[in-house]
Amino acid sequence: MDGFDAVVAAGTLRSSDPGAVRFPHRWTPEGVSVEAAFTGAHLLHLAAAGCVLNDVYREAEGMGVPVAGVRVVASGGFDPETWASTGIAYTVDVDSPVPERHVRALLQRVDEVAEIPRAIRAGAPVARVET
Repeated sequence: MDGFDAVVAAGTLRSSDPGAVRFPHRWTPEGVSVEAAFTGAHLLHLAAAGCVLNDVYREAEGMGVPVAGVRVVASGGFDPETWASTGIAYTVDVDSPVPERHVRALLQRVDEVAEIPRAIRAGAPVARVET
């Protein structure tokens, strides 16, 4: 099963869809827009997309790359028998006045440091704890 898309956007690339949910955001005064169904599959992808968006702003600041807007789409599938993830793929659009090579360098840095994608790549035990 594929197609569990999660879309997050901020700045000039925020969604104008009235169904998008809006959240405050540390780096943008208008906040972020989120387009995703409320299922476990979508939420997993939303975590990855949201982390990448945040890290674009954080790393851009450190690299001196001005960012007017960011849009991240994360999607993937699941094995229908086991519900194991078949992987997550994401795309990033960045609205910036700098040359494309600077944006590519920024996105390479983000891919290296984004915490949620790194955690998913590494794997982690998940356990229910009795309350």
